[in-house]
Amino acid sequence: MFITKTTMRLDQRSAISTNSITTLLIFVSITASTVNCRRHVSDGSDVTYAAINCRKHTAFLTDFGGVGDGKTSNTAVFRSAVQNLSQFENDGGSQLIVPPGKWLTGSFNLTSHFTLFIQFGAVVLASQDEGEYPLIEPLPSYGAGRDGPGGRFSSLIGGSHLTDVVITGDNGTIDGQGSIWWDKFHQKKLKNTRPYLIEPMYSTQIQISNLTLVDSPSWFVHPVYSSDIIIQDLTILAPVDSPNTDGIDPDSCKNVKIQDVFIVSGDDCIAVKSGWDEYGIKFGMPTEQAIIRRLTCISPDSAVIALGSEMSGGIKNIRAEDITAINSESGVRIKTGPGRGAYVTDIFVDKMTLHTMKYVFWTTGAYGQHPDPGYDPKALPKIDRINYRNVVADDVQMAGNMGGIEGDPFTGFCLSNVTIGLSDKPKKVQWNCTDVSGVSSNVTPEPCDALVDKGTIECEYPSDPVPIDTVQMQTCSFSTQKDGFRLHARKLSRLDAVLDYDDAGANPMHDPRRGRGGRNP
Repeated sequence: MFITKTTMRLDQRSAISTNSITTLLIFVSITASTVNCRRHVSDGSDVTYAAINCRKHTAFLTDFGGVGDGKTSNTAVFRSAVQNLSQFENDGGSQLIVPPGKWLTGSFNLTSHFTLFIQFGAVVLASQDEGEYPLIEPLPSYGAGRDGPGGRFSSLIGGSHLTDVVITGDNGTIDGQGSIWWDKFHQKKLKNTRPYLIEPMYSTQIQISNLTLVDSPSWFVHPVYSSDIIIQDLTILAPVDSPNTDGIDPDSCKNVKIQDVFIVSGDDCIAVKSGWDEYGIKFGMPTEQAIIRRLTCISPDSAVIALGSEMSGGIKNIRAEDITAINSESGVRIKTGPGRGAYVTDIFVDKMTLHTMKYVFWTTGAYGQHPDPGYDPKALPKIDRINYRNVVADDVQMAGNMGGIEGDPFTGFCLSNVTIGLSDKPKKVQWNCTDVSGVSSNVTPEPCDALVDKGTIECEYPSDPVPIDTVQMQTCSFSTQKDGFRLHARKLSRLDAVLDYDDAGANPMHDPRRGRGGRNP
């Protein structure tokens, strides 16, 4: 099923070369095998899984009257289940199990110390009825919706001011049924911004893992104003011509890990963000201290990893390693422009393998979208200390298209150990370097003069662990043999996380704070 769905989506684009398809099928086969291996262990009637915290209380969606026929709305059921289980926030937490079936639902919020577990064979099916998604205000760091002048439709799965939330499964599926929303977008019928698939806000200790996400109306996973986030073992699929279907967008977040994800997208596979123009500058919350590793991306019209364009709160201390791309527009792309302000700095990329690319390196200082005419064109971004090393690419049209801003050059680029093989019909000019500066070492084809050859050097990549990497998972379980409501989950083992990132040695996965703002009404 996985191979068939992915191949069908890619067939929409005739530009994919035969070699790329062959390479893709190899990667898809590997990914499909990996997904199989990720299936959680089932010992008789017990299912075990890894999570930042285990739960004392267990309930199934059917305990609240859920109907998994793909036609009956379960919006009220999900909301009632979460509201009921929120009573256990201070009593060991709770987990809601979504069993096999197709569970149609509109927007619902989660609660603290809570796990949403979507079993293998279960599909959480997003309603296509706008009335199932309450309207909320634009994000304060954006000032306006991204699709229209009005507010935002609530995300399918969300919550605000939460602590210790896990959204995971046995490779269960969340299907956004986005096509109706994409049509409205193309037809310019939207006054409000489309719902995202998953959006925790103002929250901490978040885990999103072991799921397949398909066809989001817009961005898939959008943690915003949040910290201590683990996103891993996801398969994210959207048609390559679908609008704004970014895979994972950490936005004004701190201490983030994204790893072992496979994304096919109509937009950036991962976009690191932090607010839009004057609103982001005023809000002033950067995205920082993040690592992206073992990402495989297919995005013919966008970036594998984008930094921006909404970056007005700043982006700093971002690492990316072991990145693979197939038939994508660019590797790591910096997107900004006058009015954005803030900075993108201390970016470290190590080991990228890229197949069939338009660009390997791409920076844009002329990104022109703004929330309103009130932005300040004199608010110029600072781009500095951008490091790339150990990059191998083939079938590339252009090695580097690197543009800064006149009077505000982008500085501190470092490129080392880069080998780029060109396509059969490459661009005549392989490097465009305007208002940028930096150094290079062992780069083929030979870069522009603005990237001064320094002989044999190695660009920087930090050796110290990122704080989120020190978090250790617990092995949790639940029994599929139900015996009424409020069953107890067994904790098989406990591995306490040690995350010493502040003076108090606080462990972000065991924060005692209790957030209640995300409960359903």
